[in-house]
Amino acid sequence: MSERDNFGSKLGIVLATAGSAVGLGNVWRFPYMTGQNGGAAFLLLYILCILLLGIPGMISEFIVGRHAQANAAYAYDKLSRGRPWRLVGYLGIFSASVILGFYAVVAGWCCQYLYAAISGEVSGDADYVRNYFATFSSNAWQPALWGVAFIVLTHVIVVKGVRLGIERASKWLMPILFVLLLILVVASCSLPGSINGIRFLLMPDFSKLNSHVLLEALGQAFFSLSLGTACLCTYASYFSRQTNLLQSAGQIAVLDTLVALLSGLMIFPAAFSVGVSPDCGPSLIFITLPNVFQQAFSMMPLVGYLVCILFYALLVFAALTSTISMHEIGTAFFTEKFNLKRRYSAWIVTTATAILCVFCSLSVGAYPDLQVLGMSLMDFCDQMTANFMLPLGGMLACLFVGWYVPKKTVHAEFTNEGSTNQRFYHVYLFVVRYVCPTGILLVFLHQLGVL
Repeated sequence: MSERDNFGSKLGIVLATAGSAVGLGNVWRFPYMTGQNGGAAFLLLYILCILLLGIPGMISEFIVGRHAQANAAYAYDKLSRGRPWRLVGYLGIFSASVILGFYAVVAGWCCQYLYAAISGEVSGDADYVRNYFATFSSNAWQPALWGVAFIVLTHVIVVKGVRLGIERASKWLMPILFVLLLILVVASCSLPGSINGIRFLLMPDFSKLNSHVLLEALGQAFFSLSLGTACLCTYASYFSRQTNLLQSAGQIAVLDTLVALLSGLMIFPAAFSVGVSPDCGPSLIFITLPNVFQQAFSMMPLVGYLVCILFYALLVFAALTSTISMHEIGTAFFTEKFNLKRRYSAWIVTTATAILCVFCSLSVGAYPDLQVLGMSLMDFCDQMTANFMLPLGGMLACLFVGWYVPKKTVHAEFTNEGSTNQRFYHVYLFVVRYVCPTGILLVFLHQLGVL
């Protein structure tokens, strides 16, 4: 096996790993979840959950990946010494591959909307925009082609390797994403009446807090950081021995949360400006927002046109930062497990996920009879990963590091052989042993409808 590649700089580590977490979950899911769960009160709980659940969970996956310096499957196998814990790595790899397959469908929709925004096809009344999405998504080939094209674009980046492909792309994509976000935030917050949207996001109404909101915030924090998908474990295998795991996890969590917060400041002020309810749900991006942009900038149609283009460009960039990490998980596995060249491993992942992408696209469009357990194939893949596989993988990773991996190994990795973070080690160990598994279990039971 050839010598493993690794990240070339601390900035590359932070931007690439943050990119694996930052995605449509921040720009799309976070705003509508916040809108449905009371605004600022949800945001406060979300940040608390990032601190209590997200950062310790990230560090746990970092410890496994960096210690083993291998793909997720071999990393867990090495630390578990051949015991069943090794299946946690395989679960993460399989979860990421399934997610990439249906995630690419939504990414393809974003590409289509970017094209439509440039050509002016998504301007019109509310019924026109709603029918536009229905017509496009039910087409037999167009959405599938966009999705496959997005996977191929991801392939082109991943096949170049960690330093020349993933790290270099992240150093471009993440700054562009932030610049686009900031431009859109300024445009949104400058609209008449936008202050009501800002208040909704930043001024908490604690009367809206309940156990349901808490569990929703816990779940959003968990999924936003890509816990349980083997992304973090795989990327950590490219970290140097000098990388401060606690510091890196904190920086990544800050960037991830900042993107979510800016996304709220981009969407809610514009929505309140034109009187759109903040709890529109998943349809917000493709049905509601085009009308919001059109109404909000009705006196400045050129500005509205440019804002719409920038918004869908932002979605495409956000999606790409996540698909790169999901693709790399499988690519690293096949490269090291079967000693294949990277380009062959990448093609295996690209082919398999592209096939799944096509079937998922057809199941929510031209062929709705493609169902599993009464759900479209795409919805089934989404529910299976989000409600079962990710919580299970995340909880097992915390239990594995907290209770099974020798304390000496955990201490050495967390403190970089005793050179840093000594005062936080025992706090981390307590949290990862008790708080994280309990929190993730609550999310799991909530998703099952038990709580």
